[in-house]
Amino acid sequence: MKLQKTIKREGKIRGRGLFGGKEAKIVFRPAPVDSGITFVRTDVPEPVRISAVASNLAERSRRTTIKKGSVSIETVEHCLAAVSALEINNIIIEIEGPELPAPDCSSAEYLKVLKRAGIVEQNAARREFVIDKPINIAVGDACIYALPYADDGLNLTYDLDYGGHTGIGRQIFSCKLSPENFEKHLAPARTFLLESEALQFHARGMGTHIGPRDLLVINSDGPIKNTYRFPNECVRHKIVDLIGDLTLVGCPVKGRIVAYKSGHSLNQLLARKLYEAAQQQERIQKFGTDALLDIRQIAKILPHRYPFLLVDKVIEIEGDVRIKGIKNVSFNEQFFQGHFPGTPIMPGVLIVEAMAQLSGLLFAQKLEHTGKLAMLLSMDNVKLRKRVVPGDQLILTAETIRLRKRTAQCRCKAMVGDAIAAEADIRFMLVDDETV
Repeated sequence: MKLQKTIKREGKIRGRGLFGGKEAKIVFRPAPVDSGITFVRTDVPEPVRISAVASNLAERSRRTTIKKGSVSIETVEHCLAAVSALEINNIIIEIEGPELPAPDCSSAEYLKVLKRAGIVEQNAARREFVIDKPINIAVGDACIYALPYADDGLNLTYDLDYGGHTGIGRQIFSCKLSPENFEKHLAPARTFLLESEALQFHARGMGTHIGPRDLLVINSDGPIKNTYRFPNECVRHKIVDLIGDLTLVGCPVKGRIVAYKSGHSLNQLLARKLYEAAQQQERIQKFGTDALLDIRQIAKILPHRYPFLLVDKVIEIEGDVRIKGIKNVSFNEQFFQGHFPGTPIMPGVLIVEAMAQLSGLLFAQKLEHTGKLAMLLSMDNVKLRKRVVPGDQLILTAETIRLRKRTAQCRCKAMVGDAIAAEADIRFMLVDDETV
């Protein structure tokens, strides 16, 4: 049995962010068991805690950012890679500033500070996620695979293909993640940019405080005003980024990852899928079901009843910010008798109703003790994109846009597999619940 770990004492690091260039101060602090990796943004009026998990990812180009509400923390991947490599499960990372520092644009300084802080085992078993079935994500000619693997731990292979660029070429690197391998073979590998990319970044006002001596800017002859730390430093850094992104699964991953031309966006898609699978696995182990709210609990919250209760279970809840639920579509649904005989299709209005009911469950997290009920007020940007037929499973999500005293608004989506079936922005009036 592997035990959870945290750091023994505080560690500190400071510097300027890679993209924004603003000065930031970091303090690493020990954390209790089962608390995970938590960032705390301290330079805002009220400190904001953001867990380092895939559900808190924000969309950014060429970096990894986590977000809660309007507060974000940029470029967390190099720090997370060091935390993961040292097998630290619980840690508080306080940051004064919008973006983590980028000392020498690698993970080496984070590793050094955390090692100096010391690692200590805690009296609780470490939770792990074992990849038990293949997952494949591809966008264009880039792809990434998560595969079951007989060996213990996490094994990574990255195929970096810049075949048309003589300064980089094609590089392939494989390794097993361990503190020793990370320190020796990965941590010193730095961020790299093609010369044309660096010029575009500077033109947009990004990274103007750094130059070729600070990171690898590469032309057809290789690094400009710099030298490689490894002959294949570029592919090694890609693996560092991948390790940092996979940390957002929320627990150590066991299996094999194979990537070809993958970047942060593809890494993060995989991290989301593995995070959802890990959460589901944990719920099944604890409760015998993957539901956070089963149909009995849903019926206690929503006033709807047969044949109009259209959410079967809830599998994710993030406070009053985000919720995910399931609607299983059966041929026994009453509406299929008339919509349409011979070609059964779930009415789009009922898909929207299912999204609205899920939103009501989300707002119930806030309204539970207020005596209020969320009633549908209006719908905007409604789009029905795919037919839903018997045998389909609707994956419903709702994210809060605004929650006020008398009104609420959320952005909803219904998926069948990886395809969007419907989406809408829905507004609610919060009225007195006469059943209370």
